[in-house]
Amino acid sequence: MDADCRLSTHARGSATGLRKLTPPMLGTIKAAEAYSFSAEMLPGQALAAFKAAAPYLGLRANVVHAVDWLFRFTDPIDWQPSSRPIVWPSAAMQQLHMGLGVSQVKNLNRHLVELGLVVMRDSPNGKRYGRRGPQGRIVEAYGFDLSPIASRFAEFQAIAQAGREERARIATLRRRATIARNGIRQLLETADEQRIGSDEWEACRRTAATASRGLAGRKNADDMEMAVATLERVQSEMRLHLETALAALAELQPSTVSSSVDTDPKGPYDWPHITTTNQLINPKDTVIASGKKEPPQGPHTRTVRPFEVLAKKAVPLGRSPTAKPPTERSDFGAVLKLTPNELTRLAPRLASYLRNSSPKWPEIVEAAEWLRDEMGIPQFIWGDACLALGREQAAAAVAIVSAKPQTHFRRSAGAYFHGMISRAKAGELHLTRTIWAMRNQGER
Repeated sequence: MDADCRLSTHARGSATGLRKLTPPMLGTIKAAEAYSFSAEMLPGQALAAFKAAAPYLGLRANVVHAVDWLFRFTDPIDWQPSSRPIVWPSAAMQQLHMGLGVSQVKNLNRHLVELGLVVMRDSPNGKRYGRRGPQGRIVEAYGFDLSPIASRFAEFQAIAQAGREERARIATLRRRATIARNGIRQLLETADEQRIGSDEWEACRRTAATASRGLAGRKNADDMEMAVATLERVQSEMRLHLETALAALAELQPSTVSSSVDTDPKGPYDWPHITTTNQLINPKDTVIASGKKEPPQGPHTRTVRPFEVLAKKAVPLGRSPTAKPPTERSDFGAVLKLTPNELTRLAPRLASYLRNSSPKWPEIVEAAEWLRDEMGIPQFIWGDACLALGREQAAAAVAIVSAKPQTHFRRSAGAYFHGMISRAKAGELHLTRTIWAMRNQGER
């Protein structure tokens, strides 16, 4: 009778010093008691599956660290059938190695149980201890039971696989979003140049801005899929509106629409400079001839009618707008005797963004723009590189940086690339030497 009264008194809320149980903890205890090893499992396999799934479960770093630390005290024999993986590090050792206080360790252990990762096996005196038999099997143990992690092995593997697929899908969606946003910007700039505007055009502009807002911070692929689909739809609608408006302008002013669109807003990188003058020495657009006694004129000296510069893009000297392109190029690849195939061999990461095994330089440039996004090189630095080096040299520079190991960079690949462009502006960048060094290294 007295014992019943004492139990009734404790049940009404008097302090006993025992661990208080919560519904999640009760669920973990029930699942652990129902689980038994049906086949041998290595502790490293269970830990690896848990750590692979942890980022997608939203677990904090201290939780992963605590589980990793507990696995140091278990043996493979504890994970065989008819065994139980129980570890019994003392509370003082746990506080010392994890750098936590008494209350922090208690809260962390309770959190591990509530997450369904461990079960506490309490001894009669509340202390953790254990002993093993002659063959190393646990005979008696009180402490942390790690069997819940073993019971969730298949679950952790499925979560990690789904997380990797989700991450790959998000990366693809981000690339699609970048392409759509760049296309929309291009359409907007063209419309501004042509002074095109309408209610439908403004509606598309607002829809595109709404879809782009917060897109980079979205972690759910389904939400991002909807936003990207909206951007691509708006891009198609804006292109249709622009084509319709340009066609209408062409009927009214057929000679001004196509010529007033700036097809190269960043400016030419390999065309000669053209000096304009208001003094029309010769009404025809010809190279000025020089007398025999005068020093020869430079190859780029010419006079151009002022209205010609405003009406159309400059044409390289000695080439008419309808002339066939020269058979021999004097661009970056020809100067260095570097072919696109050799560049992909020196920088293998570039090849993953190419559509075929025998690319041309325009395809190399396009692939380099994708690669620089993967490497964390911002768009404005890429644009600065194209202006400073030209698009082909900028692409080669990106490929060179991608071939270097991560330990080569003091800060990041983007910062290293930015430093290269700064040296290029100062005339101190020598890509030729770097490429020859890469060639010699590959021949060893």
